[in-house]
Amino acid sequence: MVRKVILASKNSGKIIEVRKIFGDLNLDILSLLELDGNMEINETGKTFEENSKIKALEVFNRFKTATIADDSGIELEQLEGRPGVYSARYSGENATDDENNRKMIKELESFDDPHFARYVCCAVFYDGTNYLAAEDEAKGKIINTPRGKNGFGYDPYFVPEGFDCTMAELSLEEKNKISHRAKAFNKLHELMKEYFQSFHH
Repeated sequence: MVRKVILASKNSGKIIEVRKIFGDLNLDILSLLELDGNMEINETGKTFEENSKIKALEVFNRFKTATIADDSGIELEQLEGRPGVYSARYSGENATDDENNRKMIKELESFDDPHFARYVCCAVFYDGTNYLAAEDEAKGKIINTPRGKNGFGYDPYFVPEGFDCTMAELSLEEKNKISHRAKAFNKLHELMKEYFQSFHH
């Protein structure tokens, strides 16, 4: 039985990552790119989990189909956890990655290296009745000069713990082993697997 699930995202990179992680669950994963590229969701939550749930609920209500959603961001130790849930709109409502990165580097100028940071992701699944939620993180530090062309967001400035290269210099395979999003989605994958199995018994 193939289950239809909507991924509440218009980010093609994320869609590829997620389809790969959930590949064995026999899901037909659609995204907002195919369904409604104009759908705007107001993320008013104060935590990554609240935002994920807001997204999942809105998409579920709209399409009446089980939904996977996530919210993630970067927290900088020296900035007391900023930008956090505001990572995507750090320098304004429709900010580009570049603008956000410039603001972050500017805010870090008055602090000494190393700039410790962590990427956090919360991923949820909602089917109209039950919420499954999984959260994870990737620790690292921020460098002042961007490196690498892969990835998106703050990746060119983020050097993961135990690596010399930035997140944007890693291949998708390498990134999927250590990224906050991959870890959260892998945890969610396990929860969903158990959840679906419970229907077969």
